[in-house]
Amino acid sequence: MSNTETGIGKIAPVRAVAKGDGGNRTAWMGLIVLLALVPLVASPFHLDIASQIFIAAIGALALMVLTGIAGQISLGHGGLMAAGAFTTGILYKETGAGIWITLPASVVAGAVIGLIFGLPSLRLRGVYLAMSTLALHFVVIYLGGEYEFASGASTGIFLDPPVIFGYELYDGQAWYYALFLLVAGTYWGCSNLLNSKTGRAWEALHANETAAEALGVQVARYKLLAFVITSGIASFSGALFAYYQSFVSVEAFTLFMSIQYIAMIIIGGMGSLTGALLGAIFVTLVPYYIEWLMETVPYLGLDISTASSASHAAFGLLMILFLVFEPSGLIGIWKRTVARFSSQSKKEGVQ
Repeated sequence: MSNTETGIGKIAPVRAVAKGDGGNRTAWMGLIVLLALVPLVASPFHLDIASQIFIAAIGALALMVLTGIAGQISLGHGGLMAAGAFTTGILYKETGAGIWITLPASVVAGAVIGLIFGLPSLRLRGVYLAMSTLALHFVVIYLGGEYEFASGASTGIFLDPPVIFGYELYDGQAWYYALFLLVAGTYWGCSNLLNSKTGRAWEALHANETAAEALGVQVARYKLLAFVITSGIASFSGALFAYYQSFVSVEAFTLFMSIQYIAMIIIGGMGSLTGALLGAIFVTLVPYYIEWLMETVPYLGLDISTASSASHAAFGLLMILFLVFEPSGLIGIWKRTVARFSSQSKKEGVQ
């Protein structure tokens, strides 16, 4: 199969994600059990970081399906998350709607926006498609800012903790388990989708649109479907972000957020759902690592603006390094490491 084209260059071979990423079922079950035990020993600070990773992971899975699998590059991911967050915030503020209304409404809002802004993908490719999705970000942020100004919520929209089955999601442990289940469900859903006829059609589109059309793939339909489904998931992630932060403001959804998500799928490994998870972990932890480094290393000092600038520079540098030296990303490193240990153990067994 041909190399992936995203409009910014050849990044990595397209893979059959669910077929190659599943791994050993026992190992996955062991990892799930281990993650389920984390809140019993983790501090509130570490639970907060884990929850941030989970929310990022849902958004990264959406972008991985859209760009890494279907081959439709997008710079509007932050705008889609903002759409979900503002849909949730506005419904809560104006009607007092609960989570069982706001979350589905956010998904629908994201899907509709995805359909509208997915239409240019029928005629545009590469950098031109990227620019059209970038417009999505600015449109959503503008509308969100206008609502804040018109409603008098110039400092943002505040939300109370959501209530699920009579239980208020307030403490770190409750959020950890809820988000953990949602990430697992999203991964499972995406994995099954990619193993379906739709997933195979997306892989064919990514490899070669002309060849896919010749094989009977309805190009326009599957392109729009990719935007609709992934936009709904991204908007869902934004709604969760709003509830977790208990606050919605345009200032939280900068263009840098979209860049972060692009970094997640590139660093994690294009075309891999597991890579999206690894990328979400890595990119979420980078700012904390830089802050720790600036506190630990003598003479660096710690300044908020300096730490922020360092984080921006780190993301750019990491993306370049992975694109040049490790295009398969973290998932590629992981697979090679597992293969190396496996071959060594086989040699020892033979001896």
